[in-house]
Amino acid sequence: MKNSFILTAALAVAGVSAADPEPTYTTSRPPFSTIKPSLSSIEAAQATVKPLSPTSNVKGVAFDRIIQIWLENTNFDISTADPSMQWIASQGILLTNYFAVTHPSQPNYAAAVAGDYLGMDNDDFIRFPTNISTVVDLLDTKGISWSEYQEHMPYPGFQGFNFSNQQNFANDYVRKHNPLILFDSVALNDTRARQIKSFTSFYDDLKAQTLPQWSFITPNMTNDAHDTNITFAGAWAKSFLEPLLKDDYFMNNTLVIVSFDENEDYPTANRVFTVLLGGAVDPALHGTTDSMYYNHYSTISTVSQNWDLPSLGRWDCEANVLALVANKTGFRNTNISLDGLYFNASYPGVLSDKKFTPGWWPAPNTLAKCTTGRGVLPAIADAWGKSEGSYNYTNVYPYDEVSGAAVGGTPVVGSGEANGSGSGSGSGGSSTTSSAPSATSMAAAVPVRPEMMGALGLAGLVAALL
Repeated sequence: MKNSFILTAALAVAGVSAADPEPTYTTSRPPFSTIKPSLSSIEAAQATVKPLSPTSNVKGVAFDRIIQIWLENTNFDISTADPSMQWIASQGILLTNYFAVTHPSQPNYAAAVAGDYLGMDNDDFIRFPTNISTVVDLLDTKGISWSEYQEHMPYPGFQGFNFSNQQNFANDYVRKHNPLILFDSVALNDTRARQIKSFTSFYDDLKAQTLPQWSFITPNMTNDAHDTNITFAGAWAKSFLEPLLKDDYFMNNTLVIVSFDENEDYPTANRVFTVLLGGAVDPALHGTTDSMYYNHYSTISTVSQNWDLPSLGRWDCEANVLALVANKTGFRNTNISLDGLYFNASYPGVLSDKKFTPGWWPAPNTLAKCTTGRGVLPAIADAWGKSEGSYNYTNVYPYDEVSGAAVGGTPVVGSGEANGSGSGSGSGGSSTTSSAPSATSMAAAVPVRPEMMGALGLAGLVAALL
């Protein structure tokens, strides 16, 4: 880790120029040291580690609270056929072109908070170094409160690989479904770590009216469909949501996003069932659909637009913004042709098993203005220096391994086509379509080359710094 951090910093400070082939990779990534605390140490921590429940009241453009709830590994058409999921869709807006960004589960969770999965293609024990920022760094710039709620997590900030059901030893809590704990910038900060807590804390916060303004909720391995099926998970999700949707405090200008980490069939396009609901969604839009292209990075760009926050300088930078917000800010989403796009494989990187790049971490784009025009978080620019990014982070859709493309489409205000009793794009939205981008307009999503490398090349630079 030490050497990879040094190389990252060196690449960032140098600045970047034209596109270059991807770095040399191997198929033998050394594992991280897995944290597996003993049951006795877990029980001791349960008695002493207390959760934190910070609160705030920072007004947003379209919502004052956002809650993401993720289920697992289900194809879009299977989800839409389930009666419980149909009920959930009837309570809000179904996004018919919302995509995960890769496979398997863990990199999607990481992407949803970091704007990138940084080459990860596995569910192994992974730790992102402290110079990899997340959405909470953006939220903290305005004192916007945040937490995670992880079902059956044994105590706040638990960093272990998993925690089994102590009655039947079935899978229960798993680290790979806990996005923020993967990042040392959160996990190694005691205050931040204690904001990652269990469902018990969720109900305590609900009762005390101390829910944060941003939160991420992960059910256990039974309730999320991972070890069961969509019928079981759908019934759980309906039973979880139904009383909350009747709670005035919970509903007050709250946006709830129910989604899935990834689809089940890896060779197919990675489209997942996603619904927007809660008090921030106009009842006139219940039971409608929105066909604009969105992905997991859209949740970060939407948060940035809603609270006028900077960007992480990664795939969140120009990700389409949910129409709920875009229609109020005037942000122009990009309607794209999805023909030939799959988002079902990861690019090479230091966290990849299949394409391991020793010491090479992709740098963010620290020069872009991004969706809000506020640019990249200053702390990120300070840490990485002037950089146009290792990938084309200003494209509306991310790296796609199958097509090798990451650009295309026509900007439109708000959303695309909407169907149903209301308009999925809300007031002021437009409905347009675009033809498939031409071969010449589809820029290959390859890394860009630091000027400092010159004739030395990446391999030589790695050798020089190790």
